[in-house]
Amino acid sequence: MTALPAETDFTLDPDSDALCREPSSRALVRDVFSLTSDKWSMSVIRALNAGPVRFTHLMVDIPGISHRMLTRTLRALERDGLVSRTSYPESPPRVEYELTTLGTTLSEPVRAFIDWTQRHRSEIEASRARFDS
Repeated sequence: MTALPAETDFTLDPDSDALCREPSSRALVRDVFSLTSDKWSMSVIRALNAGPVRFTHLMVDIPGISHRMLTRTLRALERDGLVSRTSYPESPPRVEYELTTLGTTLSEPVRAFIDWTQRHRSEIEASRARFDS
């Protein structure tokens, strides 16, 4: 294996100066990592991948999520511009959620993460078995 020169600092640490030179960038990277690594965000994004979905359908599509957690997750994703909320003036009121253009760009890194996990599944499982024994 060839070692990288000492001045090359390629780390996955979100606080690394090699990845994020500005403190505000480091904070944003930390925020996005936190948002996308919580228990529900990726499930919500996956459920919205096919197009606009009503809140009640999301509750059905995401087993185990509570009304409160779905509301909080949707609001966080909406705040960051990944999900849009459309309210229709009907009786009863109808609200739909969908991925924004920015939200749909998450599919590529999510697929990359899933691919990486699948490629290294046996190594991860073997490591867990060694650790747990």
